[in-house]
Amino acid sequence: MTASLDQLRRCHFAVDLGAARSRVYIKGSGLVVDQPSVAAVNTRTGALIAVGELAERMNGRTPDYIRVVRPVSGGSVVDIEMAQRMLRQLIGDRMRRTLRRKPFLRAAACTPHGSDPLARRATIETLVGLGARRVELVDTLIAAAVGCELPVERPEATMVMVCGAAATQLAVLSLGSIVTAQRVPVGGEAVDHAIVQHLRHQHELMLPSQSVRPLQVALSGNGLTAQGPAFTDIHGRDVATGLARSVRVNTAAVRDAIQTPLTAILDGVGKVLRECPPDLVADLADRGIVMVGGSALLPGLDQMLRQATGMPVNIAERPDVCAIEGLGAMMEGRIQPLELHKLTR
Repeated sequence: MTASLDQLRRCHFAVDLGAARSRVYIKGSGLVVDQPSVAAVNTRTGALIAVGELAERMNGRTPDYIRVVRPVSGGSVVDIEMAQRMLRQLIGDRMRRTLRRKPFLRAAACTPHGSDPLARRATIETLVGLGARRVELVDTLIAAAVGCELPVERPEATMVMVCGAAATQLAVLSLGSIVTAQRVPVGGEAVDHAIVQHLRHQHELMLPSQSVRPLQVALSGNGLTAQGPAFTDIHGRDVATGLARSVRVNTAAVRDAIQTPLTAILDGVGKVLRECPPDLVADLADRGIVMVGGSALLPGLDQMLRQATGMPVNIAERPDVCAIEGLGAMMEGRIQPLELHKLTR
């Protein structure tokens, strides 16, 4: 964690800019924004038409002069100006006026583990454009661990897995710091892409951009295990004729198709455990892995991890908002650091 708890207590608002959703936490008000990181722009005039959920529903349904953009990709800001415009619209005039009354506005932000200086600088400039005079950066892994109430400040091992849209981050934490960590460039988007490619190659069917999630829901229940639903009907467009068509998809074949991206996540878990000291691994044998992030709700992923590692695997109560809630808890002063008393001779 690059920012201390004392510095975070001075912050007035916190932002978690994710590849899928953007969240804003205001001190004293709680979580005020939880919307998709999407904006719709009129390319003729440059005007911002919609942001958040409304812009996401426009994806794939707009005329040529309206473009749906994502200013955040891979957990990093790729379009600073558009990200600022999107956040201003999401926060709203009332909240922005409240923040402007602060004499020295401070902000906190989550950054993916191992992000390069350019990505961190883009996050800082985005919040400076909103009026922040100082920006504190916190590793997403630590913020997520605090948000799901793990004892990160104690000399005990805790393992957290942040399953995002663009990447999966894993870490073993102890005494408020990261002992070992790994960032795997595989997330929910990779699983969606694997499903789309499977249907295109095996059934010659092109899926609309918003039809992948219903297919994942069809795998619910026992999810990725063989006890899940056998078949499900999917509607899309025929690759050859371009006409609307429905196919009956074998969910077992879909489960096999998404095994490849999920295998990379399992390899990342193994690498983190191999680099971890033996004493901490012994702690993890009892406590296991805590999964957070929106993609943690992928049906059956926890069962796969449990079978591959032999350790307990638990999903946080609200996995999608753990990181921003962790930042909020540190800003509000609900997290107390471990106090070490000086030894007397």
